[in-house]
Amino acid sequence: MAESASAPAVSHLPNLPELTVSELAQAVKRAVERDFDQVRVRGELGRVLIAKSGHLYVDLKDADATIATVMWKANVAALNFKPEEGLEVVVEGRLSTYPGRSQYQLIAERMAPAGVGALLAQLEKLKARLGAEGLFAPGRKKPIPYLPRVIGVVTSPTGAVIRDILHRLGERFPRRVLLWPVLVQGPEAAGQVARAIRGFNALQGALRPDVLIVARGGGSIEDLWAFNEEIVVRAAAESAIPLISAVGHETDTTLIDFASDLRAPTPTGAAEKAVPVRAELIERVEVLEGRLKGGLIRGLERRRTDLRAAGARLPRLETLFQIPQQRYDRASERLNAALVANSRAAQSKLDRVSARLRPQALTQDIGRRRDSLARSAARLAPAMKRTLEAHRKHLDGAARMLESLSHKSVLARGFVLVHREDGSLVRAAKDLSPGDAIELTFADEKQKAVIDPAHGPEAAKPRAKAKPGGDQGNLF
Repeated sequence: MAESASAPAVSHLPNLPELTVSELAQAVKRAVERDFDQVRVRGELGRVLIAKSGHLYVDLKDADATIATVMWKANVAALNFKPEEGLEVVVEGRLSTYPGRSQYQLIAERMAPAGVGALLAQLEKLKARLGAEGLFAPGRKKPIPYLPRVIGVVTSPTGAVIRDILHRLGERFPRRVLLWPVLVQGPEAAGQVARAIRGFNALQGALRPDVLIVARGGGSIEDLWAFNEEIVVRAAAESAIPLISAVGHETDTTLIDFASDLRAPTPTGAAEKAVPVRAELIERVEVLEGRLKGGLIRGLERRRTDLRAAGARLPRLETLFQIPQQRYDRASERLNAALVANSRAAQSKLDRVSARLRPQALTQDIGRRRDSLARSAARLAPAMKRTLEAHRKHLDGAARMLESLSHKSVLARGFVLVHREDGSLVRAAKDLSPGDAIELTFADEKQKAVIDPAHGPEAAKPRAKAKPGGDQGNLF
């Protein structure tokens, strides 16, 4: 007898509900997200991929396990470093699953290098790559202008850095300062600093700075990381305007220091390197002016001495004229002899010509000329007589006027001229003193006299001989 068909299998757990694959996957997802909603994981970055959408996909691994990790675009933009394979990082986020592949993954919300060592390793790697491109080559460095007209500053507008720079510039040599305000820390800082450097280079005309200062105060390596970003380093290296980097304290070093034209230890130091000290510059100019004047004076004195020495070596003027004088004397002697000889030759020639002339013709010619001269004289005589008569009348009138204006006519009326012995005229009695010798000029003659000491300047005693007829007496 044949056996009947086997009966359907009976479940050993008849009370378990049946779930679809999707329901089970969602249940697992909820359980994982509930139990691991906030985790902090340290590991090494394996595969690193930034999709076109901007999302970051990496493998976070250690020696024994690997966790697929994803970071959405908004959180990727906040990173202050570049994720690279082999970099050790610390990731904060939540655990979730991807039902389509039946795998769990870490949704990263924050990511940072695991310690300073990791950042430094990344920094050295970027430094080596940019250095190989020649961005740090000394030949690219541009000289800083000695006295810039305009200084452009890239820094935060609210920090102490800009105040320190302005204060130091005011102390040393006040200049026009243009501030381009930027963030100096955080995920947006690098982009703003790079745009500020390129913006200053795009300016034209009077606003274009002659030198740039990129400055920030001190901080940790994480705080200063924006100035290690490749975008900032390339903007600094491409700047046509000379650039001074002043990021952090003296011991801090960032990649912009290698790409800049000059590194300053502090923002205040950058201001000191940008301009000279005005007082020292004035003092230096005065010293150079003194040296220049001294050099000119010494040069003039030296040339004056050389001129005198050269003049002393020259022959005396008399010596220079001796030979020309001798030549002159000899030429004079020859000239006199030549004149005598020439005169004799001319006389001889005249005698020969005279001998050939006919005396009768010569006498007739002389007679004709004498008659012509007589006729001319007869015509000119009346005119000459009238001219002479007019001049005689004019002269007589001038003589009469001169006679009337002469002091002699005044003396004829009884006045006297009084002169001292030296011939000077006495114009007032107060000008005479007792005992003074004087000379009296009358109309007919002169007489000597002395001022009478007994009567002062009002009396005079004649010293010359008296006229016939008795004593002349007191003249005054």
